[in-house]
Amino acid sequence: MIQIGKFNRLRISNLVPIGAYLDAETGDRKDNVLLPEKQRPAEAKAGDFLDVFIYRDSENRLIATTRTPLAQVGELAYLTVTAKTKIGAFLEFGLERGLFLPFSEQKYPLEVGKSYLVSVYIDKSGRLCCTTEITQFLSSDAPYQKNDVVTGTVYQIQSEFGAFVAVDNLYKGLIPNTENFTELHAGDRVQSRVIRVREDGKLDLSTRRLSYQQMSIDAQLLLKVMQENDGNFPLSEKASPAEIEMMFHMSKSEFKRAIGSLLKSGRIQKTDKGFKLKLMNTEN
Repeated sequence: MIQIGKFNRLRISNLVPIGAYLDAETGDRKDNVLLPEKQRPAEAKAGDFLDVFIYRDSENRLIATTRTPLAQVGELAYLTVTAKTKIGAFLEFGLERGLFLPFSEQKYPLEVGKSYLVSVYIDKSGRLCCTTEITQFLSSDAPYQKNDVVTGTVYQIQSEFGAFVAVDNLYKGLIPNTENFTELHAGDRVQSRVIRVREDGKLDLSTRRLSYQQMSIDAQLLLKVMQENDGNFPLSEKASPAEIEMMFHMSKSEFKRAIGSLLKSGRIQKTDKGFKLKLMNTEN
C-alpha cells in the first residue's frame, strides 16, 4: 500500500507523454500514480522499479517525485517560512510546492524568511502538513553530560519557566530563566552548556560557559564598552544587580569577577567615579 509523505518503491506500469504511471498495487489502473516526465530518469522504462516520494498536488491528486524532501512524515525538520496567508503558512520543503503549516498548528507568531523546527504529518484529508507542536517527538535520552556544550533550536518560550530547546533537534532541553542571559525567540538556534541532566533524562542548559571561560568573555565585553566610551565605564562597583543584568546580561558576581581580572591584569584602574582604561588619559 502506498504511504503518503514517505518514499515508496514502485514499479513503472506504463509510459505516457506526460510521464510514467507507477503501479499503486491496488489492482485498479485508475489508482496508479503519475511521475511527471521531468522527474522520470531518462533510462527508466516500463517494468523498472523507482524510489519515489508520494504527496498530493494542488488539485489533491497523488503525485510522485524523485526529488528528496527535507523531511518525511513523522520526522522533524528546520524549515524556512516562504509565505503567510490567512489560513496558514508555507515552508520551503525541497519539492515543487511548499509544506503547509495550518494557522491552528502555529503555537507562536511566524516570520517570513525565518526558520522553525516543525514536525511533518498528514491531516484528515490526506494532505501533507506540519506543526510547531513538537514536544512529543523529542527524546529524553540525550548522550550528553554536565558541562557539555550543545547546539539546539528554541521551540517554545514560557515566561514562567524559560526557553525550551530541542538539542540537536532531537532531545528535550530547557534554559531556565535564571540561566538565560540573551533574548531568545522560537526558531532561534542557540549554543548552550549542560548544567544538569535530570532524572527523567531532560537537559537543563545555560547560555553561560564555565566560570573561568565566561570570565574572559565578560572581561572582553567590559573592555569593549570602555573603548567605545573614551576609556570610561558607565557603571561603578556599587551598581545594582538589576543595572548590571540590564546592561551586560550577567550577574553581579560575574561582573565582579570580570572587573577583578581586568584590575589584576593591569588593563583598567579604579577611579573616584568607577573604572577607566589604564592606558587612557585620566586627567579629567
